[in-house]
Amino acid sequence: MCVAFLCSAFAVSVRAGDPADAVNFHRDKLVAWCIVPFDAKQRGPAERAEMVRRLGMARVAYDWRESHVPTFEEEILQYRKHDIDYFAFWSWHEAMEPLIQKHGIHPQIWLMFAAPAEGTHEQKVKAAAESLLPLVEKTRTLKLKLGLYNHGGWSGEPQNMADVCSYLKQHHQADHVGIVYNLHHAHNHIADFESQLAILKPWLLCLNLNGMNDNEQPKILPIGSGKHETKMIETILKSGYSGPIGIIDHREQLDAEESLQQNLTGLKSVLGALGQTSAAATYGSE
Repeated sequence: MCVAFLCSAFAVSVRAGDPADAVNFHRDKLVAWCIVPFDAKQRGPAERAEMVRRLGMARVAYDWRESHVPTFEEEILQYRKHDIDYFAFWSWHEAMEPLIQKHGIHPQIWLMFAAPAEGTHEQKVKAAAESLLPLVEKTRTLKLKLGLYNHGGWSGEPQNMADVCSYLKQHHQADHVGIVYNLHHAHNHIADFESQLAILKPWLLCLNLNGMNDNEQPKILPIGSGKHETKMIETILKSGYSGPIGIIDHREQLDAEESLQQNLTGLKSVLGALGQTSAAATYGSE
């Protein structure tokens, strides 16, 4: 009797705890994205690392422009100093390879891939996949994940992205290739997000959130300010996805700290409304 009671209580606690303990939504697990060229204050590496830590975050996906190349190494050093995970790097630059090796970091590499102009679906998938092979091999050698990044069009459609990943896995043993999916480039899938997420989920390396209104009005919107993201986040939680979650700045007219804080405040409210008390509690009482 006693054992049965304990087993029953344990099962209830697991069922109750699974969604409420969505660790990937905890504040210190979130990935800060689009905070370098889009920062109105144009912070340098030290200021940026200090900002991320002030916000209670500990992961950064690093986007850059040519002007930032000379400070690539300093960014790595400042993240290490402030105990921030250099989580991802945008696209590719040859200057990063020796730094990755020197400092022993393993950022995901995020990039868009070109959509073939013509052919059957299978031909397009093969052409797209094989165009990626140089970077597939480089990231394999460096022991990095390669994330295909949606940015609209054919190459941003979940099924096409998944098919390219599957082709690379089947024909080139590229188990390190996956998908980085961004809600700010997914307004055409608000209505069928649940089915699209099911396609994406086996391949997801990171899922970046955004406030979501119809017809991209506006395209970049703080979480909690739109009509649809609460339902979409509920769908993410119910799907069992436990991988990395990102929040974005991507508004060059704003201080990146202000933009990220708006998202943190909104996400805390959404999580609370969805009953995710454990995750919401990590956001503090700002």
